Parts: sequence; C-alpha cells; structure tokens
Amino acid sequence: MAQVPIAEEEHDLFSSPLNLLSSSPSLDTSDEGSSRQEDKDASSLQISPHTEYWFEDPIYEKVTELVQFMILKYRMKEIVTKEEMLKVVIKNYKKRFPLIFKKASKCLEVISGIDVKEVNPTIHSYVLINALSLTYDDCLSDHKIMPKNGLLTIILGVIIIEGDCAPEENIWDFLDIIGVHIEREHFIYGDPKQLLTRDWVLDNYLEYRQVLNSDPPHYEFLWGPRAYAEIKKKTVLEFLMKIKVIDPISFSFWYEKVLKDEEK
Repeated sequence: MAQVPIAEEEHDLFSSPLNLLSSSPSLDTSDEGSSRQEDKDASSLQISPHTEYWFEDPIYEKVTELVQFMILKYRMKEIVTKEEMLKVVIKNYKKRFPLIFKKASKCLEVISGIDVKEVNPTIHSYVLINALSLTYDDCLSDHKIMPKNGLLTIILGVIIIEGDCAPEENIWDFLDIIGVHIEREHFIYGDPKQLLTRDWVLDNYLEYRQVLNSDPPHYEFLWGPRAYAEIKKKTVLEFLMKIKVIDPISFSFWYEKVLKDEEK
C-alpha cells in the first residue's frame, strides 16, 4: 500500500474548513431593496440536511453564511463586492470581516476548487473562478448543491500517488483521515460511496473496477476518460500542494514523474 504523504497542516485545512460548513443557518432578511432577494436565495442554499457539527461561535456561522452567499454568486456568474458581503451577510460583525472573508475563501478553495480573485481593489470587488478546469460542478442543475470539485481533485491526486491505480481500501483509508467515512452520510458530500462508485463513474471522472482474479473480489479506482480530457495531472498535484495535502518533498518527486510521463 502506497502511503499518501499528507502535509502536517492537513488538520487545519480539512477539519476546520469542512467543519465550518457543517451548519446551515438562515440569513436575516431585514435589509431592504435588492439585497432582500439575495438574502432569501442565500438562505435557501443548504449544503446538506445531514449536519455533523454545530458551532455556537457566531464567527463560524458568519463564515458558513458567507460561503453560501459566494456560491450563489458563483452559480449566477456574478461579481461579489465587499459592500454586498457586509450588507447582506456580515452586518453586525463588520470589524471581523477580514477574518470571516479569509476563512470563507479558504473553504471555497479546499472543498470546491473555487478561487476568489480581487478584480477592483478600489471598491473591493471579487470574481469567483473554477481554478481546476473540471466541469462537473458547472453542469449541476441544482444551484443549492455544494460544489465538490475540490474533493474530486483530491481523489484524482491520491490515484496518481498510488501509481495511477488505487485500491478501494486505500481511498477509503485516506478519506477517513479527512473526515469522510464510507458508512456515514456527509454533510457536504452526501453518500460518499455513491458519489465515488456511481456518480463520478457515470460522469466518467473515475473508473471503478474489480481487480483481476481477486477472490474475494477487491476493487480499484483509476482516472476516467473525462478526467483525462479536462485536467492535467500536474494541475492536480499543484492543487494538493496548495492546500497542503502533500508535502514538498513528495510533491517534487511526483511532479517530476508526471512531467516525464507527459513528455512521453
């Protein structure tokens, strides 16, 4: 079994950002004007009815609300401004805006592969972009569903590190480390087994097959044709490095290997 070299800071990125999104509090819709409808839309963006944690800290609640609001803007392909975020979401926590905004942006990056880029420093406006080139999230018709490109890219990365063919048990062992368990409904990803062995297989992002001559039967994951068509392996490794899933030494080894394979 190949050991996926997780960076030492994975707890901060996988425990904290994921947990921040475990609750789905409704937004206060007391503001007037156009923001009232945005409040209503954002409050309907429920990540999942199956919540595992509840943070009494209002900062965490505001981070959750801001993530919901920013995903709504991402789905609508609209720019989001600091003024909007303060008026619709942050409200009485304006002094804590930098912290709330930073945590929300990190959540979007790790879970959904969405980057928050400032386009106008004068008015502090931001564009939300799919940084991973995968089209899975963009094809979802339900705007209430939490984008999952981040997790999909992580799975593709684990397959690379396992030698382009990952035993099923190794995938589940890794997901256990980051709090996604095969037998437990996840508050963001729903049924993990269904997501990996059916949804992403039907969408041709993953291949899930029985190991030849295995008795009792064992299964393994490989990249599907759509993954090969939409994203490069070096992009996947760069994402793992960026969110600190893989340590720098292991990253260098696998990155060089991928570059050589692509040259061939």
